Amino acid sequence: MAKTNEQIRVGVFVCHCGKNIAGTIDCKAVADYARGLEDVVYSVHNLYTCSEAGQAELKKAIVEHNLNRVVVASCSPKMHELTFRACVAEAGLNPYLMEMANIREHNSWVHSSDPEGATKKAMDQVKMAVSKARLLKPLQPIRVPITKRAMVLGGGVAGMTAALNIADSGHEVILVEKKASLGGMASFLDKTFPKVDCTYCQLQELLNKVVSNPRIKILPLSEAKEISGFVGNFEVKVVRRPTYVNDSCTGCGMCLEACPETLPDEVLNHLQVRKPITLVSSSSAHTLLCANSSVWDRNTVHIQSMPIASRVAVIDKSYCTSCGACEEICPVRAIELDQPSIEESYKVGAIVVATGFELFDPRRKPEYGYSKLKDVITSLELERMLSPIGPTHGNVERPSDGNEPKKVAFIQCVGCRDDRANPYCGRICCLITLKQAILLKERSPDMDIVVFYIDMRTGGKEYEALYTKAQKLGCRFVRGRPSEILEEGHSLAVRSEDTLTGKPFIEKFEMVVLATGIEAPKDAKRLSEMLKIPLDPYGFFMEAHIKLKPAETVVDGVMLAGSCSGPMDLPSSVSRGHASASKVISLFSKDEIELEPIVSHVDPTICRGCLACTKMCPFQAVRPIEVAGGKKIEVLESLCKGCGTCVAGCPYGALDQYHFSEEQIRAQIDAALETDPSDKIISFNCNWCSYAGADFAGVSRLQYPTNVRIIRVMCSGRISTKIIMRAFEKGAGMVLVAPCHPADCHYISGNAWAKKRIEQAKSMLSRKGIDPDRLWFVYVSAAEGNVYQRTIIEMTRFLERMKKGEGKVLQEAKA
Repeated sequence: MAKTNEQIRVGVFVCHCGKNIAGTIDCKAVADYARGLEDVVYSVHNLYTCSEAGQAELKKAIVEHNLNRVVVASCSPKMHELTFRACVAEAGLNPYLMEMANIREHNSWVHSSDPEGATKKAMDQVKMAVSKARLLKPLQPIRVPITKRAMVLGGGVAGMTAALNIADSGHEVILVEKKASLGGMASFLDKTFPKVDCTYCQLQELLNKVVSNPRIKILPLSEAKEISGFVGNFEVKVVRRPTYVNDSCTGCGMCLEACPETLPDEVLNHLQVRKPITLVSSSSAHTLLCANSSVWDRNTVHIQSMPIASRVAVIDKSYCTSCGACEEICPVRAIELDQPSIEESYKVGAIVVATGFELFDPRRKPEYGYSKLKDVITSLELERMLSPIGPTHGNVERPSDGNEPKKVAFIQCVGCRDDRANPYCGRICCLITLKQAILLKERSPDMDIVVFYIDMRTGGKEYEALYTKAQKLGCRFVRGRPSEILEEGHSLAVRSEDTLTGKPFIEKFEMVVLATGIEAPKDAKRLSEMLKIPLDPYGFFMEAHIKLKPAETVVDGVMLAGSCSGPMDLPSSVSRGHASASKVISLFSKDEIELEPIVSHVDPTICRGCLACTKMCPFQAVRPIEVAGGKKIEVLESLCKGCGTCVAGCPYGALDQYHFSEEQIRAQIDAALETDPSDKIISFNCNWCSYAGADFAGVSRLQYPTNVRIIRVMCSGRISTKIIMRAFEKGAGMVLVAPCHPADCHYISGNAWAKKRIEQAKSMLSRKGIDPDRLWFVYVSAAEGNVYQRTIIEMTRFLERMKKGEGKVLQEAKA
């Protein structure tokens, strides 16, 4: 920490950025102005501060003028903050003693028609930056050791791909799968697109590699129960459900034959039933390994599985009546119906979430009669029919009579692209239908096939060829979503409209296949709460950035793979598996990790142990501790993400945040409002979204008035009612808090807390006789430069109208 008697020596460097800044702003005038600010001992303007020559001049000035604080007035800190931090560090100055004033994206580019106003604003921006820089403290990165072991949650194709990549790089992997077998949804597919080649041939190779890798520990029938810790140092409690069968099992199947119970098959509910006892392939009685391809003949309830290893039995106790039939008949006494669950804890440095997806339940679309009309099936049920190890041994049969249908309808987008279900595209549904239609046509060229579609979407390498081939084989395509399916004798009448011709379409079919959409797993919310990563509006896990960081999450060390983040085809799932693994491998390439020191801290002499802050932190970084006389709180710096939400929520001011302290923010407010405060708008912008949105307005050259002064915070949750009231006490004309959109918060819930505080602040303003409409709360994403532009224009107009008719209110506020 800096000493309190330290003599502050600030150097200011104003960048021309060629004509990007100097074409609008008088940079010399700004540099001259800066020389008169308190504690500024050196001020200069140069052509390109970020250039090699510019950085050399900056480093030279630090040494020659003994500068201990630096302000760079140039482009956005999102562009060059790290550049200038590294630069000052090379000169021997702590990198966190540098502050930037964004006079390009937030000024010259958005005020090109008002050079005078832009120059005055730049002077204010530099004054604000200097006022903060004077209060900056040297910070050191938080270094934590890394546990070089990974956990992968989900044993589908993406999860296995990630696990295998990490293991092949020399690191141990714990692969957790909630079912008794590996393979995920892919193991139910007979053929894959676009080549229409054998799924099992490809899947078995991956399975064998995973099973035989000594660095991969597989936990079937297991789920994460608790997750704590932080990047490099997670602790995961895993619950392993019992198989109720011990190591003596030989896989003879006698228990299966003796079991009197039946239950609907989870996947082939409409076609068949199964028993509480199943047989899966196994490399040992402890680790159950197989493709999830076990299928039941509809009549004999016989089980088959891929020939990877010997088979063992697994009992689903939720449907078992404990009648004892299996125990009595087992020749090796392998049945143990009193087996307990096992809870184990694992320390891991990274977690890959690969929990996959679920299929839309077509019973939620009663107009299609699924489960009531026997010959209405799903595309997955047809897929199992087409498989030689499926319930019909590869024969396509009508469930009602076992005959091959001569006329088949496919209905697309069942449960997706539908406001009554899911509005998004399922991505793979069209392709599965095309593949299946081709397979049916190749087997039975005379079969009449009609596909009802909204839009056939075939984006992907060689995918369009499937569409072309299906058309050439004689499949008919009717653009329209059927309204209902009616049973007429032994046929199914499908009613629709051909939207291309505008005419009604009614035809009878012998079988109807519903192409069901993809949904997020039902337990995604539970897992998201444990991991502290947000879900999107549809229940899928959110990426840190959908384009730039698709395999990462907002929680460092937690990666995403496969369809857990949204509908995805097999190649994309594999690619995401590789991507997530590469991020883990990169993390494990170091012995320790450096974390940003911009975190919260507590003054225990002020803390009263009310614990309000613990409810605000979604990362469990603030926790209560027992002390003499009661409770206090402590901040776990390695868990803290630096949003500052807890700081703003502390009723006693016991919490503060490094680099965005209460004193620093107040100093910026005071500097911004030193002159003509009633004409100005103070805008608090979230670093990740609205600050970037204002940057984007600049990049897009969207013009707006010069009266806004932006103060950057890491999260809108950092803005307290005290900070808002400070701006009005200093005479601000208006105040804007601009958070990210509700589902986009980098810190999960910071924007929600900000919204609550805005409501509190409005009430406080009303009690003080200040018009609460002078405080605005507007969501702005990083891509919504136009929204930020429009907001500032509208606020300026509101301020002008208010000043004309409500000057008294302004005067009261200033007083």
